[in-house]
Amino acid sequence: MIAFAAEPATLFGRHLLEVTDLSRDELARLLRLAQYLKVQGRGEQRTLLRDRTLAMLFEKPSLRTRVSFEVAMTQLGGEVLFAQGAEFMVGSRESPEDAARTLSRYVDVIAVRTHAHEPLQRFAHASTVPVINALSARAHPCQAIADVLTMRERFGDVAGLRIAYVGDARNNVAASLAEAAVTLGATVQFGCPPTHRPSESYLAKLDALGESSGGATRAFSNAVRAVRGADVVYTDVWTSMGEERYRERNDAMLRPYAVTEELFAFAKPNAIFMHCLPAHRGEEVVAGVIDGPRSAVFDQAENRMHAQKALLLALLTELKGLPI
Repeated sequence: MIAFAAEPATLFGRHLLEVTDLSRDELARLLRLAQYLKVQGRGEQRTLLRDRTLAMLFEKPSLRTRVSFEVAMTQLGGEVLFAQGAEFMVGSRESPEDAARTLSRYVDVIAVRTHAHEPLQRFAHASTVPVINALSARAHPCQAIADVLTMRERFGDVAGLRIAYVGDARNNVAASLAEAAVTLGATVQFGCPPTHRPSESYLAKLDALGESSGGATRAFSNAVRAVRGADVVYTDVWTSMGEERYRERNDAMLRPYAVTEELFAFAKPNAIFMHCLPAHRGEEVVAGVIDGPRSAVFDQAENRMHAQKALLLALLTELKGLPI
């Protein structure tokens, strides 16, 4: 099992823009807190963030991210306000710095779902309250935390797991998942064509990130080699929001990496299938896998809420009185 630091660092008042903002111990403690909150009664949680306000600023559409954050904050006793689309455009309607400085006077924490990552960094740098990346072109840390929480629930630990990620291995979900997994000691095996393969420098960065925990990465152009012997098989849509112009090209390039029953059979007998959703059945995954008995996708979706509860508490409080 993962060892916890004798004097754990606090996340109080900090930002979370990427998984790499967290140390191994900090990530492990978040998972431990999320598991505790998941089994604790709601009545015991409803005063933990009383009189705190979460602002959610979304330039991109969302189902799971918006609802999981709203329900998480509400169940913790806080309040939520939501702005979308033209109401809030990072770096367009007004500068990221001006928006951040203003909102910091109104609310206690801000979750931003946006396009480019650099304006989000500028926003966080100017903010005097914690800022959470609810998705940017570079990273999706909240999804990754929920993903490794799901793996921890299923397997008891993330260390030592072999995770196959097939499809577009350069997108934000793949990047954040790999960072979280290698930090906790797992091996990530990408199965992708050369056009969708992480750069050698990024693979080296992931290996360095996992050096102290035993985490590592490998990249294969053959999907079977990536999936063979895996504990987890993970995929995502082939074309991300905002990149619809590449749909036809991606469909042609990534078709051999679709997770079919035949491909999934190369994983371990107790392997699970994961997908961050929304899914396109018949494209990146067939219905027989995503709706099958070894699919964990809806556990993942639920765990977004529990992981984000833990994150909100860690950023807004000193976690006193919580058994972690």
